[in-house]
Amino acid sequence: MSAPATTLGIDFGTTNTVVSLRGDDGQAQLVRFTFEDDHFTTFRSCLSFGADEGGPRGRVVEAGPWAIDAYLEDPGATRFIQSFKSFAASATFSETTILGRRYRFEDLLSTFLLRVRAHAGGVMAATPERLIVGRPVRFAGAYPDPALALQRYEIAFRRLGVAEIYYAHEPVAAAFFFARGLNADATVLVGDFGGGTSDFSIVRFTRRRGVLSSKALGQAGVGVAGDAFDYRLIDHLVSPALGKGSAYRDFDNTAPIPARYYASFARWDQLALMRATRDMNEIRALVRKALEPEKIARLVEFLDGEYGYLLYQSISRLKEALSAQTSARFAFHAGDIALEADVERAEFEHWIARDLTMIDNCVDEALASAKLKPAAIDHVFLTGGSSFVPAVRDLFEQRFGPERISTGAELESIAAGLALIGGEDDLTPWCERA
Repeated sequence: MSAPATTLGIDFGTTNTVVSLRGDDGQAQLVRFTFEDDHFTTFRSCLSFGADEGGPRGRVVEAGPWAIDAYLEDPGATRFIQSFKSFAASATFSETTILGRRYRFEDLLSTFLLRVRAHAGGVMAATPERLIVGRPVRFAGAYPDPALALQRYEIAFRRLGVAEIYYAHEPVAAAFFFARGLNADATVLVGDFGGGTSDFSIVRFTRRRGVLSSKALGQAGVGVAGDAFDYRLIDHLVSPALGKGSAYRDFDNTAPIPARYYASFARWDQLALMRATRDMNEIRALVRKALEPEKIARLVEFLDGEYGYLLYQSISRLKEALSAQTSARFAFHAGDIALEADVERAEFEHWIARDLTMIDNCVDEALASAKLKPAAIDHVFLTGGSSFVPAVRDLFEQRFGPERISTGAELESIAAGLALIGGEDDLTPWCERA
């Protein structure tokens, strides 16, 4: 089968989504979006649902920065959903009700994809002949079901009207992107650090008569990445100020404030739904019983004000600053809540030490699955947002040497690689069907 003229690559991520289109010239061009005066290629993976009393369908749905804008303008009247990829493989998530309508995961995803296409303007107006979708090596969650996730993906992506849909592991797509610049046969380890998972693939690339071929040697994935790093920062800098570690009066005794209230900060989708849980009633009642009632009152204000997005923005800025310098100032201000602290990079690295160990062990798994020692790896290509974290890069420099480490296009290489893969005559080495 010869390659179609146009192929679309979609890197649907926990935090951001990137789309790339391969045209007649064989080059991959990232789809650009414009919001107000901002031009960007990384489209935030979020949705907002607001009531429209006068509209024919009774709701206004938006995605990306348009969704964020709607939420910030009226958080009380807007249902905001972010990081919903994290429950793609969860059998415990069946559906959620939004403004009286039930949404399954595939409904959320297809709604999001259709809004992405709408905001791309004419670039995505014509339906491409082939679509290559990125998928993690290991889906997020405690007991992920990859078959369920791909079944849900298939339903959602089919609604774009594309005839041919294939799925490629995200680090394999990044490896394909990287391998275009190789001038000799090489064994490449790709580390893809997303929001929910860190995935690793080892691929052997050879080039004969100008034709690039590959052989997958090994892979592994772990449900630890940028979101876990964010949670460690929140757990040390924010949760104690909201009552974690404090106590309340229980008749003549004292008892600790339940730690489960703060576990929701680990995942945006859980935090956004917390106001509708039984825990919220318990938290309100604890204000009268708490030994430090001002902290629990602060937690109530945080949840009632739906300040989660603002908090994650502050945490993201801090993490970015600590990647560039050895210390930074954390600042979070929302309503009557004002939290500030100086943070050393060494502190942050101590807080994420357990996560780094899990990532390091996952690299061991990838090497073991390929039956290779570190010395057999010619190049290491790191991609994804958390590849900027110095402690993550140090893991690979210590193991493989800095001369073998390559970075670049950290947020865009997967989508571009997917579109380029879609231009191959034989997709067998790179892709799979759902």
